[in-house]
Amino acid sequence: MSTSLAWDERYAGGGFQFGEAPNLFLLGQAHRLRPGMRALAVGDGEGRNGVWLAEQGLAATSIDWSAVGLGKARALAARRGVALDTVTADVTRWDWPAAGFDVIAWIFVHLPPEDRALACAGAMRALAPGGLLLLEAFTPAQEGRRSGGPKDPALLWARALVERHFAGLEVLELLEGSVALDEGPRHQGLAEVVRAVLRRP
Repeated sequence: MSTSLAWDERYAGGGFQFGEAPNLFLLGQAHRLRPGMRALAVGDGEGRNGVWLAEQGLAATSIDWSAVGLGKARALAARRGVALDTVTADVTRWDWPAAGFDVIAWIFVHLPPEDRALACAGAMRALAPGGLLLLEAFTPAQEGRRSGGPKDPALLWARALVERHFAGLEVLELLEGSVALDEGPRHQGLAEVVRAVLRRP
């Protein structure tokens, strides 16, 4: 994995690397959310998704291994007038709370295969019965595009990986294809992604 220090340095600037607005795919799932749901935004960096979840009336937590990013997340939540819990942790080592969340937002979280397996297993444990896992991530077709994503192909997702890591969850949506990204300076332009809406039976 890259170091948390590298992400601290990336987030240390004044602007928001991926913008302050929520991910558009997550925004499109608003109809599935209800006030009072317990939500976790994984790898949430500067907090754009966690803050939006809190604005929908959810009890929201943002987890990331960058303390600098989460400091900006808390400031964003304060500016928006919502409560946001933050956890500074490596998601491969974090003690994911059993059945602790009704919604897990996994937005552009890209990890090496062994780490990805650990984090996905944690997310599976943490998803409560009836809970939703909302995922968007770059696929191998993203290679060569300048709209964002990791350069190491081992970090990329695919439909088959979603099915493998989250086997046992009900598939409500699972699509691969092209989308237009407009998320701060780091996610701009046409991108190749997989999107999933999965539910714990």
